[in-house]
Amino acid sequence: MGKKRVAIIGGGITGISAAFYLQREIENGLNAEYVLYESSEKLGGKIQTEYRDGFVIELGPDSFLARKPSAAQLAKEVGIDGDLVRNSAGKSYILRDGTLYPMPGGAIFGIPTQWGPFLKTKLISPVGKIRAAGDLLRGRTSSDGGDQSLGSFFRRRLGNEVVDNLIDPLLSGIYAGDIDRISLQATFPHFQQIEAKYRSLIVGMKSSIAKRQSGSPQGKKGGKSPGMFYSLKNGGLMSLVEAVESHLGDCVKKNTKLISVKMDNSGSYLLEFEDGKTDTVDRVIFATPHHVTYEILKDHKAVSPLNEIPSTSVATVVLAFEKEAIKKDIDGSGFVVASKKDYSITACTWTHKKWEHSTPEGYALLRGYVGRAGDEEIVYKSDEEIVEAVMKDLSKIMEIDGKPSFHIVKRWKKSMPQYEVGHLERLKQMYVDLHKELPNVHITGGAFKGIGIPDCINQGKETAEAVAKSLL
Repeated sequence: MGKKRVAIIGGGITGISAAFYLQREIENGLNAEYVLYESSEKLGGKIQTEYRDGFVIELGPDSFLARKPSAAQLAKEVGIDGDLVRNSAGKSYILRDGTLYPMPGGAIFGIPTQWGPFLKTKLISPVGKIRAAGDLLRGRTSSDGGDQSLGSFFRRRLGNEVVDNLIDPLLSGIYAGDIDRISLQATFPHFQQIEAKYRSLIVGMKSSIAKRQSGSPQGKKGGKSPGMFYSLKNGGLMSLVEAVESHLGDCVKKNTKLISVKMDNSGSYLLEFEDGKTDTVDRVIFATPHHVTYEILKDHKAVSPLNEIPSTSVATVVLAFEKEAIKKDIDGSGFVVASKKDYSITACTWTHKKWEHSTPEGYALLRGYVGRAGDEEIVYKSDEEIVEAVMKDLSKIMEIDGKPSFHIVKRWKKSMPQYEVGHLERLKQMYVDLHKELPNVHITGGAFKGIGIPDCINQGKETAEAVAKSLL
């Protein structure tokens, strides 16, 4: 029997992970072959690292969570795990009304787990602290197990003030979204599980932390906890993409844009590309952004939910300075913004303090972020206007002398999918309908089951395994 042919569409981290793990299945005896099609000249998708004058500059994500093992595992499998480095675990801050407030010690995603630091913080009023403490007495609020927004869940448990000043700046920053619309079950379902088990969210979080610490060397010895994030010291995150690509060989076709997919009478799929070329395959894995997938498959009713997933536009603004230009040196790695109406930026990372490998000696590297759900206009302004707005905001809290040595503005238009309430149920129905209408077509990626690098790697691997199983 001839080899079955699989096409992977999209060379972001999900697509190259699907290719890597499908190739592993083939090496282990799967009678198949694959090809990965990418419309641009580079793989990596939102992972983009620029190198300039000794700087290692991340224009997309700058790291991945260490507690989610799939990215570190992939680095190991492609032979670069020796380059993994954790971030410097410096202080982080919340910016509100012109003042930087240190993140209260023990706050996990803004949820207080240590009463001493929480009671001392000036970020929350005495009334707000009393309201948050009510979580200890409040009964379970979501026993039916149904979906709800992150905002509604946390507001019932801890009150508006803790949500607006602690939780919202942190969680909405991850998704560039509105936490009063973002789905709890699709983003942080373990919070609902903790509430169900412990009744109190604070008690449950403290218990979970205690269990983790008791099982770790740092917890047993009382040593300093390592940073929560990983990057790669030799080449940044792009080095992971390049290492994976080196294992894929000539199965990668770049600058090849897919425009249509048609199923023939035998159940195979004819792929048509912008340059006029075609390919016939037995399985198709879509790992493109959901709106791109929708445009290609929009004639099929099954994919209509893709058109209903909103996306937010954001921009990363990189500013490099000589260290002497930063007159007010702040001990920490960055801040998120609580009082959003007063600022254009949503957050800023002092990259030279967070990642030592990123910046040459004698320089400072700052990464500002603009764009959020409902306030995306700034992303579409000129580079000069964006830089001016970011510098204006930074000057309110930092004394910066002069203009940056250089700046880079990277726009990510409609790049942040919003997991709104009911997201998982809509996906479930879409996959059922897709199986009926377009059997052997798989749709995966950051718009579905997690936007972080480890989440996307997991989705690529799971999809590759599902395709391999279908071919046995």
